[in-house]
Amino acid sequence: MIKSFAAIVGTLLCLVSSISWGTERAGDMAITAVVNHQLKRYEQALNASDVDGVMKLYAADAVVMAQNNMPAVGRDAVRQTYLHVFSSIKLKIRFDIDEIHPLTQDWAFARTRSNGQVKVLASHTSAKPEANQELFLFHRDADGEWRIARYIFSTTNVPQL
Repeated sequence: MIKSFAAIVGTLLCLVSSISWGTERAGDMAITAVVNHQLKRYEQALNASDVDGVMKLYAADAVVMAQNNMPAVGRDAVRQTYLHVFSSIKLKIRFDIDEIHPLTQDWAFARTRSNGQVKVLASHTSAKPEANQELFLFHRDADGEWRIARYIFSTTNVPQL
């Protein structure tokens, strides 16, 4: 009788742990899908030079750390950064998502690479290759939306000598 009871308890514990793991896994998959969607929206907004579209994706306390620049901290500074970028260049890029990892129910990070072309608007030269590596930290805001909390990128183009 005691062996049967122990077997039943052991089976129940295995069941509960697999149900819990399955729920956690499903939650991770849902977060991954939402972050993937937000990255696609970001790509579209960049290619459209859409400041408002980009800003919908950023958290109120966002930080953007662009290569060769000081960090842009907060929505106003981030908006000014994109206004400057879109008045200077036209992007035609595509993101390749290397990994998305949920960290908690409200935080996740994504590592990406982008490739495409950049056209300097003030010049009459043709578009040049554009390639970067990026790291995004996403946060689920109080309204339930996943937004970019931190973003850092650097070029992967070989410097022209």
